[in-house]
This record gives sequence, structure tokens and C-alpha cells, in this order.
Amino acid sequence: MTLDPFYLIVDSADQAARLVPLGVRLVQLRIKDENEARLRGEIRRARDICEAHGCTLVINDHWRLAIEEGCRFVHLGQEDLASADRSAIERAGLRLGLSTHDEEELETALAAGPDYVALGPIWPTILKTMPWAPQGLERIAEWKKRIGDMPLVAIGGLNPARAPGVFAHGADIACVVTDIALNADPQARTREWIAVTRERRERLARETAR
Repeated sequence: MTLDPFYLIVDSADQAARLVPLGVRLVQLRIKDENEARLRGEIRRARDICEAHGCTLVINDHWRLAIEEGCRFVHLGQEDLASADRSAIERAGLRLGLSTHDEEELETALAAGPDYVALGPIWPTILKTMPWAPQGLERIAEWKKRIGDMPLVAIGGLNPARAPGVFAHGADIACVVTDIALNADPQARTREWIAVTRERRERLARETAR
């Protein structure tokens, strides 16, 4: 499976509406602690925005709503994976991305047969309090050897200047949250990320066309 090397995480359909049309091709909708009605509305709107712009939408955590709203991709953390109905996810044909932070979690993730594995945090992050120390670039190389051709997503503390090192050590995808969300000009920063990952995107397109 080929996924865009720039993976944006947004916390609302409004943010998706502002950034996806700039050329984003892979976006995760990550909303915590909202009631089901609001979540459903956000998912529907983000789904429609992404479909209109040729962008792959990934729903964080809410796999039931993703199935009910006709989404095609869900991302789960380890706790969510443990409680999720994997049979229902498989029957619905949902693609699956999983978070990992250590060897045990990687083993658990690989046993679930995901479509990508995410590793983080690569650098310190202010997104949330993490019980894990920063993974560093060398851990990316270790994870890539373990998972082979499966896409590897690097997340945590990334910025455009760090992107080349992440890719050089084996990551297929750079996932970005606060570097854009907290930027004074999120649109300009998004365009910068699209430009930084353009060479990898074009190479993937050539390889897919062969």
C-alpha cells in the first residue's frame, strides 16, 4: 500500500477544510472527549472534504463511527486496539494504522496485521505527556528492519528541517501535529511540508507507475 509521505493530524473538520485543499493527501482526524453527535458530524464533514480533494482520511480511535460513516481507515493506540472488535473492523474492510512505542507494542501491532505502524515520539513533543523517552533516529532504522515493506510512520517533534533525517533512517511517512497546529501561519507551514516531501512523493508515483 502506498501512502503519502506527509501525514497531517487535525483536530476538527474546520482545520481539515483549511488545510486539505492546499494539497494534503493523508490526514487524520483526531478528536478526543466529544459527544457522539458532534463526533459523527465532524467525521462526516471531514470525510466529504477529503473525498472532494483526493485525500485519504484516517479516523483516530472511533472505529465504530468510522464504519457507520463509510470511512476507510482508522488509527488505534494500543489501549484502543485491545478493546476494539477486530473482526468488525476486518469485515468492514477498514484499513488499520497502529501506534507503537516499545518492542512489546510493536509485537502486538504486528500480530494485528496493520496497514502501517507508527513510532514515536521521535523527539520530545508537547502534544501530550509521554511515559516514553524520545525514540531517536536510530530506533526508526530498527523498526524499519522489523516491519519490512510495511509503511513506517514517524511522529513526535517533527519539523521540516528534521524531515530529511527521518526519511534517511527508514521512515516512509512523517506525521505532523503541533508543528502546523501551533504555527502562526498553518497554511504556509503546510505548504512548506508539502514542498519538503515533494521529491519522495514524486519518486513513489514513478515507482507505482512501473
